[in-house]
Amino acid sequence: WKVGWYNAVLQPAFHLPYPDDTLAFVVLSTPSMFDKALKHFVKKERLKMIRDPVDQCVSYHLSRVKEKFPDQRVEVMFDYEILPSRKPKFLAQTAAHVAGAAYYYQRKDVKRDPWGKKKIYGVCIHPKYGGWFAIRGLLLFPDIQVLCLEQPAPVDCVSTEEKRIELLEQFNFHWQDGRYRDIIEVKERYSEEQRAYFATPPAERFRLLGLT
Repeated sequence: WKVGWYNAVLQPAFHLPYPDDTLAFVVLSTPSMFDKALKHFVKKERLKMIRDPVDQCVSYHLSRVKEKFPDQRVEVMFDYEILPSRKPKFLAQTAAHVAGAAYYYQRKDVKRDPWGKKKIYGVCIHPKYGGWFAIRGLLLFPDIQVLCLEQPAPVDCVSTEEKRIELLEQFNFHWQDGRYRDIIEVKERYSEEQRAYFATPPAERFRLLGLT
């Protein structure tokens, strides 16, 4: 996607500091990431210092992507990084939406707003995985300008007013039970082991991965 697509929908304080035609990619993890990447990474790195297995696994794999482009400048941003101002380095759900990767459902997508003065957060839904995925980072190529790239529209897979209200209700008020993830019929979900891992407090997750 183009950086300009992202900057066009955000206030200047959240803009990425690159020309509008700069090439970028948003990186998602699918449900199979847990078995195909994380467990193998932990097994390989188990004798080293691991602070956050998922973050370090993602960092490892994106660093390998950078190595595939030795003649290009590649900037990597991770979903957990923040600026000195405490703002996130990038807004992950907005990036996924403008890239056409997942639809970012927000309060403004509901015509008959039932929430009054309540704070309502938006959530991305993937047409194949529903809510069973994560946005992990960005890859930016500052020296590559893509003038003719056409912007793909994200798939509007929660298309009725009733379903959108249900989605935002579940995500904002009942997110712990994960029902919002199944707002549409999905092709793949997190395994029981993966669900247990993410439902466990971070300090206790090492035990589940055999690191204690």
